[in-house]
Order: sequence, then C-alpha cells, then structure tokens
Amino acid sequence: MLAYIVRRILATIPVMAIVALFVFSLLYIAPGDPAAVIAGDQASQADIEKIRTNLGLDRPFLVRFGEWSFRLVQGDLGTSMFTGLPVTELIRQRLEPTLSLMVLTLFLAILFAVPMGVIAAAKAGSWIDRLLMAFAVAGFSVPVFVVGYLLAYVFALQLEWLPVQGYTPIARGFWPWLENLILPAIALGFIYIALIARITRATMLEVLSQDYVRTARAKGLGQGSILFLHALKNAAVPIVTVIGIGVALLIGGAVVTESVFAIPGLGRLTIDAIVRRDYPVIQGIVLMFSFIYVLVNLAVDLIYTALDPRIQY
Repeated sequence: MLAYIVRRILATIPVMAIVALFVFSLLYIAPGDPAAVIAGDQASQADIEKIRTNLGLDRPFLVRFGEWSFRLVQGDLGTSMFTGLPVTELIRQRLEPTLSLMVLTLFLAILFAVPMGVIAAAKAGSWIDRLLMAFAVAGFSVPVFVVGYLLAYVFALQLEWLPVQGYTPIARGFWPWLENLILPAIALGFIYIALIARITRATMLEVLSQDYVRTARAKGLGQGSILFLHALKNAAVPIVTVIGIGVALLIGGAVVTESVFAIPGLGRLTIDAIVRRDYPVIQGIVLMFSFIYVLVNLAVDLIYTALDPRIQY
C-alpha cells in the first residue's frame, strides 16, 4: 500500500509538468499580440515593446519556460501585471471563500444525493423513483447561474431569509459564514447532486439484483440494513469515482456561482484576470486548481482500497 501511494505521488509529477507547460503556453497561444492587448488601443509602439520585454516575449520560448519553471518550484508564481502584488498573495487572499464554497457544496451534495439514489433504486419504477429522477434530469438541464438567480430572488429578495451576496469569514462566526454560503452552495450543488443521485441509483440497481442481497432478504434483514449496510457498501466504488470526477464541476461552477453571489473568491479573481489579460494570475490559478484536482484523484484511488478489500495494488 505504501509503495502504491509513493508511485501515485510520483506519477503526479509528469502530469503537473505537462499542465505547467500548457499553462505557460497560454501567453503564446492567446489570439493576437498579448503585449498589444494588455497595453490597450491608445498605447504607443514603445509601450507595447516595453510590455513585451517585461513578459519575456522577446526571448526564446524554452529559455522563458525554464526560468518560469525554476521560480515555480520555489513557490514563486510571479507578480500580477495589474496590481503588482505576488500571485501567491492574491490566491491566499481569495482561497478561503472558494474552498469554503466547494467543501460545503460537496457536503450537501453527498448528504442529499446518495440517499436520493438509494431510495430511487429501492423504489424503482414507482412515482418516487420517477420524481427523483425528474429532479436529476432538471439538475443537468438548468444552468448554474439560472438556479443561482432564482434562489437569490426567492430566498434573499422576496422572503429575505438569507443575504443576497457577499462572504463572511468563518473566523467571525459559524452562522454568519454559513448564512452567506447556503444559497451559493445549493446553486453550485444542483447539478452535482443530480449526477451523484443518478450514478447511485444505477449502481444500486445492479447491486440489489445480486444473490447475496436476495439471501439477506431471505434471512429476514430489514430493508434499511440491506440498502445502507450491505448494498451501498458494495456500490460505493463507482459513487466515490463520480464524486471525485465531479470536483471538476465544482471548480468550473465556482467561477459562475461566485459571480452571481458576489463572493470574493478565486472564481471572481479568475474572471477579473481574464478580462484584464493578467496572465501571471491566470497561470497561477489554473496551476492551483489542477493541483487540487490531481490530489482529489489520488485521494479517490486510496479510498478504493478502504471500501473494497478486493482491490489490491
């Protein structure tokens, strides 16, 4: 097991190297002259040349990439071209709201989606099953920003139960922190809940048709014990897989959700950096999100062995 963990950690190195190469290439593959775009329409040729020199666009690609990689392994993601602050500091300032939103969304999604899928499988073909699956289809069909605006309009503007926007650090109290994140987490988790619920239902239907489940019923075990103690445990591997893959949905959806609810997180920082063509910030954020996704996939692989002892590495 330890050897497998070491191999998986080492395997992330070439993956991150490829990601780093792609991220650095954004400056070169972007349409148009990046220096001219950053300088603006009113800039002189001298201004454009100065920006091109600052970006290193007047030097060979491999030389620039080597220098950037050397700074990267030292934890230096560069300096924002717009604010003049280190990219690591900008990310640190915006990291808590985004991580809070993603963790709360993940918690709510698992809390609601897994029981939904289990119940739908247990009641397959009934009106409960059709109702839950209709909700799942709606979750895939409605964009995140539409759900966000509807929730904000109903619960924040009309009922005035929750704040419509903003973020309160958890250091100022758990309830103020939660109050600002409930609506964004529900909006972001809508499609995630639908995905997990559908996969849970499909996997549970397959497991419930196995012989050991029929044997458990013949022994007189209750429906709840069969579903949640026996069947769900054996159906857990595909569910954990889709939960891990769905983290990519959270990362992408956080950008939209934070814009709708004016949360000062990495999603807002990403949009601002794209609008301003602040390439060092864009590169730093993409690298960080890629690293998080690689770590999540590693964690999912390790969870497999805890859920199913038959899986050996």
